[in-house]
Amino acid sequence: MDWLMGKSKTKPNGKKPPAEEKKHYLEPEYTKVRVVDFDLKELVVLPPEIDLNEWLASNTTTFFNLINLQYSTISEFCTGDTCQAMTAACNTILLWQDEKGKKIKCTAPQYVDFVMSSVQKIVTDEDIFPTKYGKEFPNTFETLVKKICRFLFHVLAHIYWAHFKETVALDLQGHLNTLYAHFIVFIRVFNLVDPKEICIMDDLSEVLCNPPPPSPTAQNHVTER
Repeated sequence: MDWLMGKSKTKPNGKKPPAEEKKHYLEPEYTKVRVVDFDLKELVVLPPEIDLNEWLASNTTTFFNLINLQYSTISEFCTGDTCQAMTAACNTILLWQDEKGKKIKCTAPQYVDFVMSSVQKIVTDEDIFPTKYGKEFPNTFETLVKKICRFLFHVLAHIYWAHFKETVALDLQGHLNTLYAHFIVFIRVFNLVDPKEICIMDDLSEVLCNPPPPSPTAQNHVTER
C-alpha cells in the first residue's frame, strides 16, 4: 500500500487561501512550558549493544501510543464540522492517498482515524514489528517506519494548528510541547523524515528542540576556589 500524502495550498473550491492566522503556539508564554528540562537527544541516541531496528521499533511504537493519547485529549473538539479538512500550518491541507493512489479529501477526524488504524495494523504485525527473539525485521522496515513518522507528524501539526487553544484550556501544552520536541529530535537523529516534509513547523521545532536555557541560579553560580 502506498501512503504518500497529498498537500494543497488552495481551498477545495479553487480560491486562494486567506492570510495565515497567528500561530499562538509560538508565543513565549507557551513555548517555555515543558515537562522536562534536559537535552532530549539523551533520550533518543542509540544505546550501546542495542540493535538499530529494535530501537526504531520500540520508539516508533511508543510515539504512536503517546500521539494517539495526546490527540484523544482534544478529539471531542475535532469533528467533521469543526475540522472539515486536515489542516496544518502555512495554509496546508493534507490529503489522504488510498491504495490505488487516489487522493481523498477527508475531514480531520477521518484522516486521523486512517492514520491511527493504518499504523496500529503495522506495529502489531509480527512480520513487520517482530517481538519474538531471533525474528528478523523485513527489508521494508525502515521505509515503513519513515511513513509512520510522517503520519504522526501530520497529527501533531494538526493539533497545534487547529486545537492548541483547547490544549491550553486543558493545561496540556507542556505535555504537547515535550512530546513534539522529543519526536522531532528522534526523527532528526535517525533521518526518518525528509526536512521538506516537516518544514511547515520549523519555527516551532527550532524553539522547542534546542536545549532549554540554564536557570538564572545556574548562570549566577560561581564556584569559589
